[in-house]
Amino acid sequence: MRETTLIHSTQRLALAAGTAIALAMPTAPFAQNVTEEVPARIERPVSFAQLAETISPSVVNITTTTGVERPADDMLPQVPEGSPFEDFFREFQDRQGPNGPRRGNALGSGFVISPDGYIVTNNHVIQGADEIMIEFYPGGGDDVLEAEIVGTDPNTDLAVLKVEPEGDLDFVDWGPSEDSRVGDWVLAMGNPLGQGFSVSAGIVSAQGRALRGVYDDYIQTDAAINRGNSGGPLFNMDGEVVGVNTAILSPTGGSIGIGFAMSSAVAEDVVDQLIEFGETRRGWLGVRIQNVDDDLVEALGLDDAQGVLVTDVPEGPSAEAGIESGDVILSFDGQPVTDVTELVRVVAGAAVGSEVDVTVFRDGEELTLPVTLARREDAEDEAVPVAAENDGAGPATTEAFGMTVSEIDDGLREAIGLGDDVEGLVVVEADDDGEAFEKGLRRGDLVIEVGQEPVDTVDAFDAQVQAARDAGRRSVLMLVRREGEPRFVALNLE
Repeated sequence: MRETTLIHSTQRLALAAGTAIALAMPTAPFAQNVTEEVPARIERPVSFAQLAETISPSVVNITTTTGVERPADDMLPQVPEGSPFEDFFREFQDRQGPNGPRRGNALGSGFVISPDGYIVTNNHVIQGADEIMIEFYPGGGDDVLEAEIVGTDPNTDLAVLKVEPEGDLDFVDWGPSEDSRVGDWVLAMGNPLGQGFSVSAGIVSAQGRALRGVYDDYIQTDAAINRGNSGGPLFNMDGEVVGVNTAILSPTGGSIGIGFAMSSAVAEDVVDQLIEFGETRRGWLGVRIQNVDDDLVEALGLDDAQGVLVTDVPEGPSAEAGIESGDVILSFDGQPVTDVTELVRVVAGAAVGSEVDVTVFRDGEELTLPVTLARREDAEDEAVPVAAENDGAGPATTEAFGMTVSEIDDGLREAIGLGDDVEGLVVVEADDDGEAFEKGLRRGDLVIEVGQEPVDTVDAFDAQVQAARDAGRRSVLMLVRREGEPRFVALNLE
C-alpha cells in the first residue's frame, strides 16, 4: 500500500475530559432543534454476514513474482584476500547458482467483474511482475490461475487482468459511488498483510478526496485497509463496488481508519477502456488552466470566483474552436465548472472525437464555443522555452509592484537560454517584501501579458499598468511563464 507519514499525533485524553465538562454544563437553547430533521428510526445492519457471504467469492488474492538480478562478483562483500570469509561468501553464491535472476514475491487483492475472468486491481500491485497468480475464495471455483495483463493506467493506479477459467466465475457489478453519502456503511475486502481473505466494515468518511493525481476522486473510509488490501473492492450495502481500495494515511504503515478507494465513477470508465482498447482514451481540450481565486476576480471582471482561467492555448482543439488565453471556462458540455480538478475529470471522461459546448467568459460577455475533443494520450505539448535566473543585466528596465522587469536583448537571451522566438519581459529582481514576490513572482520569470495584452517593451508594460489605473481597476492581470508553465497573477494597483 502507498502510505503517508503523519507529522504529529493528537492528545485525546484532555479533549475527552474537556468534552465531558462541556456536556455537563447548562447550555443556551438552540434556535432550531436539529433532531427534528432526523428520521424516527435509522436502519442499520444487525450483521454483515449474509452480504459478506454473497459477495466474497468475487474477491481474489493476487501474488506476483518478479525477477531480481543477482549481484555480480564485484558486488560481493569486500573481505581481505585469503580470509576464510572469502571462501564462505564464494561458496554461498555458488549454492545460489550463477549470477542470474532471483525471485521476489508481492501480495495484493482484486475482484472479478465478469464471468469469463476479467479482474480489477491496482497498477502498483502488478507493476513489473513477471508472473501473476490469482487465488480464488475457498469454494469459489478454480483454486489458483495464472493471469495476463490486459491493460494498466498509472494515472489512476488501476489495472485489468484476465484469467481463463474452466467455467463461469462469480463476479460483482459496479455501483454508483456518487450516490454514497458520508456516513453510509461500506465493506472493504481483500488480503491484508498476507493473512488471507478478510472483511472489514466502516463508513464513508468523505467524498471527492484528491491525493496526488489529476484524475483523483477518492472515497475516504474508516473501514480497515492495510497492506495487501490494495486493489480490493469497497462495497456498498447492495453488494456493488463503489471503490477500489488504493491507499492509506498512516504513521505506522497499518490502518488507523483513514483509507482511500478510487471511486467507481472514475474506475468503471477506465476499466471499460482498458478492456476494449488495452489502454485509456481520454478526452483532451487542449488548454492550460488555473483556478480563479479572489485576487483574480476583480481583474477579470467577474462577480465572484467561478470557473477556471485559461493560461495558455497550444495548437489543438481549443485553439481551433477559438478559445483564448485569458478566457474563463464557466461550463463544459452544459455542466458548470468549479475548479481545475473537476474540469480535468469531466473532460477526461468525455468521448474522444465528440463535439461539446464550452461556455467562456471574455471581456465581460459569455460565449459558447463548440469544441471537438482530441485524445489526451496522443497530444504532444509544444516545447516552451524555460526562463532561468540572470544577473540583472538588460537594455531597458522598469520597476513596479516591488519588482524590476527587463526587455530581452541578444545578450540576455543568450545568458538565460531563451529561444529566438521568445517574447516578453524578464523579471530581474523581486523584493522579498514586495507585492510581486508575495504573489509568487521570482527572478527569471517571463511576463508575457499585462492587462491581457502582449508586452515586450517596458513602455508597453508601463502603459498597460497605467491603463488599468485609468479604468479604475483595483488590480492588473499579468500572464507569467516559469519553466514553460503559464499562470495568471493579479497585482494590486492601490
